[in-house]
Amino acid sequence: MTTIIKIQNLKCGGCANTIMKKISTIENVTNVNVSIEESTVTFDSLSQNEITIVRHKMAVLGYPADGESNSVISKAKSYFSCASGKMA
Repeated sequence: MTTIIKIQNLKCGGCANTIMKKISTIENVTNVNVSIEESTVTFDSLSQNEITIVRHKMAVLGYPADGESNSVISKAKSYFSCASGKMA
């Protein structure tokens, strides 16, 4: 099943790179794509369980789904994720 999640704090290619690398490591999650212009992450998975895992991983990285809490800590985490994505 293909899922599209609109996320917060997505700023650049560094962010997208980090997200794609981290989400692609989740078992049964494939075809990960990040759209900077639309602030979305698209991926294929086998079940709702993987979707829940991806949403949690996104929040941990500092990119919570649209409508979820976006605290100062989340924003700070996204800057760190962005910087590490640019270095990779």
